[in-house]
Amino acid sequence: MALHTIAVAGKGGVGKTTTCGMIVEYLSSQKKGPILVVDADANSNLNEVLGVDVETSLGDIREEMAQAELKGNVIPTGMTKAEYAEFKFNSALIEEDDFDMLVMGRTQGKGCYCYVNGVLKTQIDKYAKNYRYMVMDNEAGLEHVARGTLPHVDTMLLISDCSRRGVQAVARIAEMIGDLELKPGQMGVIINRAPGGVLDDGVKEEIDKHGLTLLGVLPQDEAVYRCDCAGQPSAKLPESNPVKQALHGILKSLKL
Repeated sequence: MALHTIAVAGKGGVGKTTTCGMIVEYLSSQKKGPILVVDADANSNLNEVLGVDVETSLGDIREEMAQAELKGNVIPTGMTKAEYAEFKFNSALIEEDDFDMLVMGRTQGKGCYCYVNGVLKTQIDKYAKNYRYMVMDNEAGLEHVARGTLPHVDTMLLISDCSRRGVQAVARIAEMIGDLELKPGQMGVIINRAPGGVLDDGVKEEIDKHGLTLLGVLPQDEAVYRCDCAGQPSAKLPESNPVKQALHGILKSLKL
């Protein structure tokens, strides 16, 4: 079973995580699993979009281990620090009916993620063979993709709002992808929250200016907005929802 990795990126506030959640929901509804979902954004809330409770994250585990070291607590006898971290990491894997999920989270202390990032990469390398799809929600900086946390990016989806500045932001991300020589199998832009689902000519002009591939347009939608306001999982909106319908069309055109 060949793994297909999907990385979703974009600046904060453009609906990147909501779109990522709906991608996971689509793959699940189409019985495309097994699926591994990775929330690699330090400001983690993909679980809320999916309606998943998170008891612990990798950031929580890193903080717990750091505090234990400060207090002089020792690693269990017979285990190295790396083995103990991997053991703790296993408890961060959330198993749902349709997908499994890992949440990066953030630490409370000043330490960096370098050590636990290494553990994350090791575990993903170990798990990858067990999944058909891996979907990763990234920070705009693409730190985790750049570090090689994913074995390879098959589909890179750049999410922008329907503004010139939004397109300029994803153009910078696309340039970074080129500089890093990541060479995803397919890459393009999805414009989100377009009034009436119609792309403004000025925004289309900006997309063409930067040589970006437009994959499709998602409409501005009251139901998605209300879900966000109420803290309800927008990924579970009915299939008739116009955002879902538009996104499903894009995903089908990408043969996902």
